[in-house]
Amino acid sequence: MKKQIHTIDATNKPLGRLAVQVSELLRGRQRPDYVPYLDMGDEVVVTNIKQIRITGQKLTQKMYRHHSGYLGGLKEKTLGKMMQETPGEALRKAVMGMLPKNKLRNQQIKRLRFE
Repeated sequence: MKKQIHTIDATNKPLGRLAVQVSELLRGRQRPDYVPYLDMGDEVVVTNIKQIRITGQKLTQKMYRHHSGYLGGLKEKTLGKMMQETPGEALRKAVMGMLPKNKLRNQQIKRLRFE
């Protein structure tokens, strides 16, 4: 099966709607021969990720948390800070939440690139 490369311009697109579009392309749901247990998706390149639109108060209220496993190891970062440091990581996390939680997810997310 031949993989296509889809280029998406993120200028002035909401984060969630863009994540839905990217996740469907990564899974291959647009193909007529789609089956959920095979990795049939295409490669996706997202450009102009810094011009993505964040609606509401998400820049200050939305928190991303992870824990190192040690005492006091909780790390928190707001969406606004993440967009300043690594703007593609916010979209990557949104897409990861929309992909199936199985062994195909790691293969599919590797085909997402930012330029």
